[in-house]
Amino acid sequence: MGSAGSRDDFQWTYTDQPHTNRRKEILAKYPEIKKLMAPDPNMKWVVTLMVLTQVAACYLVKDLPWKWVFFWAYAFGGCINHSMTLAIHDISHNVPFGNKKPMWNRLFGMFANLPIGFPYATSFKKYHVDHHRYLAGNGLDVDVPTTFEGRFFNTPARKFLWIVLQPFFYVFRPLCVNFKPLTPMELLNVGIQLAFDLLIYGLWGIKPLSYMIAGTLLAMGLHIISGHFIAEHYTFIPGYDTTSYYGPLNWITFNVGYHMEHHDFPSIPGSRLPLVKKIAAEYYDNLPYHNSWGLVLWNFIWKDTLGPFSRMKRTYKEKEEGEGRRH
Repeated sequence: MGSAGSRDDFQWTYTDQPHTNRRKEILAKYPEIKKLMAPDPNMKWVVTLMVLTQVAACYLVKDLPWKWVFFWAYAFGGCINHSMTLAIHDISHNVPFGNKKPMWNRLFGMFANLPIGFPYATSFKKYHVDHHRYLAGNGLDVDVPTTFEGRFFNTPARKFLWIVLQPFFYVFRPLCVNFKPLTPMELLNVGIQLAFDLLIYGLWGIKPLSYMIAGTLLAMGLHIISGHFIAEHYTFIPGYDTTSYYGPLNWITFNVGYHMEHHDFPSIPGSRLPLVKKIAAEYYDNLPYHNSWGLVLWNFIWKDTLGPFSRMKRTYKEKEEGEGRRH
């Protein structure tokens, strides 16, 4: 199985996340950045085209041999579905219709969810708020692996398996770390998704449905685009718990690689994050960054110093005090 990783715990930090103060400094120096905090009207058309492309692909794979169904699910449909999850990430920040139309954004997220096969968009929104507000927060940010993950998946073979199983950890980890009851909007998301899945099955059979679901599971696991899961917040360099990626895959992932910029300005659409880096270049040019998500995955698997424990963790006093008052 290989030698075990050297880390036996998370990197605990007792400083606040850096994004709040950097945001204040940048806005004070470059107030024109506020103009970028507006809806992206083009996003709804891009997402609609992606959904229609996947529906067309479902029709095209209905008579293919199974081996080609899974090949195209990984090589094509999975790329679109993973990209769609990152579109849903932007939608959760009200990018398509703006903050004044939250319901439109929630419903559009459910529409973007359709090719993924699983109801995802509304639950993602619920937990993603805490990821920004309580970045690396102990028991709050469900993007941080559990202690079990850190202790068990600590050899190259086990880290490889951990990456393959990423979609399952992202589903079940929130239930264990920071469970939140189902909301009516989540139930609506489930109903709409189930109706769409049954429609695809009724029209063209099991292969198109398998194409959608397999594409999601495969591309969210061992896939080059999945490098962003690790590149964004794992501490490849101690002291930095958010890192950007400036490679070409940003073109098909709604610029999710501009992750330092995104956490500094979560209300700015991904399409405009390169402008943030250009305007406030002195704040970003000297920070560490990634050039390859593939290299991120390779290093994560093979370097003993990297693993699920390679994350910073914080405690948030105001959250703990609020919990104490309720009890």
